[in-house]
Amino acid sequence: MLTLSGIHTRYPGATGFALEGVTFTVERGEVLGLLGPNGAGKTTLISHLAGILPLQQGSIGVDGQSLQQSRKTHPARIAVAPQEYAFFPTLTVCENLQCFGAMDHGAASSSDPLKSRISRALSFAQLESFSGQRANTLSGGLKRRLNLAIASMSDPDYLLLDEPTVGVDPQSRAFLLDAVRQLASDGMGVIYTSHYMEEVEALAQRVVIIDHGKVLCQGALNTLLASGQTELRFEQIGLSDINVRNVLQNYGQVQSSRQLIGQSSEQCSGQVLLHSHYQPGQVLLALEQAGARFVHAEFGRLNLEQLFMQLTKRSLRDN
Repeated sequence: MLTLSGIHTRYPGATGFALEGVTFTVERGEVLGLLGPNGAGKTTLISHLAGILPLQQGSIGVDGQSLQQSRKTHPARIAVAPQEYAFFPTLTVCENLQCFGAMDHGAASSSDPLKSRISRALSFAQLESFSGQRANTLSGGLKRRLNLAIASMSDPDYLLLDEPTVGVDPQSRAFLLDAVRQLASDGMGVIYTSHYMEEVEALAQRVVIIDHGKVLCQGALNTLLASGQTELRFEQIGLSDINVRNVLQNYGQVQSSRQLIGQSSEQCSGQVLLHSHYQPGQVLLALEQAGARFVHAEFGRLNLEQLFMQLTKRSLRDN
């Protein structure tokens, strides 16, 4: 198990903490979604786990050892596939794997020869037919696959994936997601960061959401979504926008209520997060009694993106 406990980090000259009391665990064989808006502290956290940034306060443990002790005996126990391309652009795919494989002294001294690990990495990322091609001539999807092949070829116990599908086509994205599932199925612990919430929802068993350096929530994804509020969405004719809002505010948090462009001035859509003690039927009945005639209505639990937006608010983050 990878354990983070009470991580506090403050950069020189900063008025606040970049990380404040961050605590969570990652099991081997699972995908953990690490989410947060820009400036939430994800990069600082990844830098600690990658050994780039020393800890100031708190601890990181790897299967009972401190991170520092673990790195002495197994430097590649935690590997990183960063958002930026992490390979030599003028070298071929195979030359990059040879170079990075030779740097991994822990694996190089093992009984697993470098040639065998390169062959396995090429096969895993389906790069065999591109092994002699220079990295800077690869498509975006192939570059992402090379990033993943390099990060995984040392067979780490834990892998940090930072925005691994940025700029790729749908086919490459599907392949990369399947590859991540396979790594977890083989027993690797994966920390997956992405702004594509649908990817995290499709991959992760557990989720940690951070903002302003603090953990806002964490737990099993199914549990977090099931414990969220019910959202009701509808379109109706008969009540004005103002009247709809007046009814909705008694039952929950109004997300939107607006006249539909190009429709009759009497046609309006609404969206509300219900308070826990109200059911959708009660709200629809109240609207109907006020004069609404429904064109469409649907309700359900929040998805991950909606939960994320609710927790982190909707203000733009530029850094």
